[in-house]
Amino acid sequence: MSARASILQKLRAAPRQERARPDLAGHFQRFASQDDEIARLRHWAAMMRAVKTDILWTREAEWDADLAGWLAAHPQDSLLLSDTTHGRRLAQRLESVNNAPRIVWFEREVDGWKAELFDIAAGFTAARCGIAATGTLALWPDEAEPRMMSLVPPLHIALFDAATLYPDFYSAMQGENWAAGMPTNALLISGPSKTADIQQTLAYGAHGPRELLVLAVLPPHIAIHDVEGDGR
Repeated sequence: MSARASILQKLRAAPRQERARPDLAGHFQRFASQDDEIARLRHWAAMMRAVKTDILWTREAEWDADLAGWLAAHPQDSLLLSDTTHGRRLAQRLESVNNAPRIVWFEREVDGWKAELFDIAAGFTAARCGIAATGTLALWPDEAEPRMMSLVPPLHIALFDAATLYPDFYSAMQGENWAAGMPTNALLISGPSKTADIQQTLAYGAHGPRELLVLAVLPPHIAIHDVEGDGR
């Protein structure tokens, strides 16, 4: 018998002892923030703005009009949209806007239009949820809205339901039931793409978008002035 086979035989023959599963909920509860909903939103916004993220507070009935107004003030040559409910809603809104960006639909295989894809100015996607402690958005790319949409264009615009803001990462995993099935490429985004690996100088846009705009859709019971604080 080889040494490898002998070792494996001993391992298989060793007695097995069932161990109690750790109390993860109890462990993370010790570190859970006691802040209320408004305080969490303010902290999340402050963390994201600290790394050059723009936040536009809005409402469910108004986010497409608010984004159209932002695009009028910050013109973009082109905008990449997905064939989703929010993508179609924004496209319909922009139809009636003068000097709106040219709409490009993500509806082809990437290999067939790489040159055009890398010339698009902005990409629009939805976020799955947010994490207050670190100022983070979680994205779950899929076939309709692949990772490329938030990675390639210099400007990434994310639609975020602020009611899905969780205090911490563990709360987000539990609240969104991540254990039931995750995409192959779940993303945690805390601002535009940045790196400091060259002479320890922080640079934006090295591995992804240089700018990030978050459309934060507030629930009806929270006033915009309550979360906005001193800056917008």
